[in-house]
Amino acid sequence: MEILNWCIDAILLGIHVFLSFAPPLVGLTALAAVVGAATLWAFGRTSNQKQLKQVKRRVQAGLLELRVFVDEPAVSVRAQRRLIAANLHYLVLALRSAIWVALPVGLLLIHLESFYERAPLPLARAAVVTMRMTGDWAPSAAAPELVAPPTVTVLGPPVRVEAAREVSWRIRPSSPGSQKLVFRFNGQQVTKWMEAGDRPGYVTGRRVRSAWATILSPGESHMGGAFADWIEIRYPAAELRMFGFRVNWLVWFLVVSTVAALLLRKRFGVVL
Repeated sequence: MEILNWCIDAILLGIHVFLSFAPPLVGLTALAAVVGAATLWAFGRTSNQKQLKQVKRRVQAGLLELRVFVDEPAVSVRAQRRLIAANLHYLVLALRSAIWVALPVGLLLIHLESFYERAPLPLARAAVVTMRMTGDWAPSAAAPELVAPPTVTVLGPPVRVEAAREVSWRIRPSSPGSQKLVFRFNGQQVTKWMEAGDRPGYVTGRRVRSAWATILSPGESHMGGAFADWIEIRYPAAELRMFGFRVNWLVWFLVVSTVAALLLRKRFGVVL
């Protein structure tokens, strides 16, 4: 799974670097349009286009029948039944293709969070890094030790939340770029990358212990048999703006990809 995550991140990083001269919204728009076209192509290849055309004709015929025989209740009821049946048939035909398309798109969206969901930590401002310990951790034991690089200041001792098995530190970065935080406990050591500065970029989320959990938390390798279930830094939300208005990256991505698919459906010869 980590190899797949690495490949997806490498491709997205390449696109990000290639379009680094433009605002982040430009790269997101281009990527959404490409994904919309690819999704349309995949839908056309995995769906039964012949049956979809037939079902759509039955739906159109049912709607026309309702308009023509609006004053004849018996005919209208039969038309409504046929219309409902045709719509259910369409949903069944489209569902299989929708599942095939939704899985890779969903995985892509998880990876895009590292580019458009989070922003690096502002310099000279405090932030919180939290670690959840494994189930065998004794709250009465000593807390893990956080060893920060010289450009990161640890503000005070760690704070424990025993019921949640969590230990938190306040940190303050003073230099931009990628920096590694080191955590030590009972002779073991784990690390977590931290991003700081005012330049948008690749900001990883939670680092997890389980290899399977990296599906939802990609960006860094799993911690294996470490003493922590996960480590997370509370990053501020990234901001994308168009004409001065803030834009939600996920909504923008879905809108652009949908519009691209609708505009290209005739050119691709795909029935939706």
